[in-house]
Amino acid sequence: MNVGEWAAVIGAAGSVLGGGGLFVSRATVRAAQATARANEAAAAIQAAPQVKAQEFAVLQATVQRVDEENGQLRGSLSRVEAVVRAFAWSTDRWLRQMHREGIEPEPAHPLVDEYNRTGV
Repeated sequence: MNVGEWAAVIGAAGSVLGGGGLFVSRATVRAAQATARANEAAAAIQAAPQVKAQEFAVLQATVQRVDEENGQLRGSLSRVEAVVRAFAWSTDRWLRQMHREGIEPEPAHPLVDEYNRTGV
């Protein structure tokens, strides 16, 4: 039997024995309810470190995944920048060859001019 059931039994016995049993029964039920609430609160407090540990594990896994993705993106960006530099170097060489042969090329796109000026 749990505490609430015991309280009911004691309260029933008290009511059979005399009028004060009802008061004892109500007090016992209230005490049992307070004890149950206290036990629930204690269980929640004891579970809190486990919950925090689980949340930290999720956070750690997320940070690790983002770091890996960031590394991959940096590698891809580095490769694209290298290709752009190589292409700019090649087109500049072709442009100089055309000028030596007396061929006037069409004007470059404004973004190409900006890249040639700033390197970005």
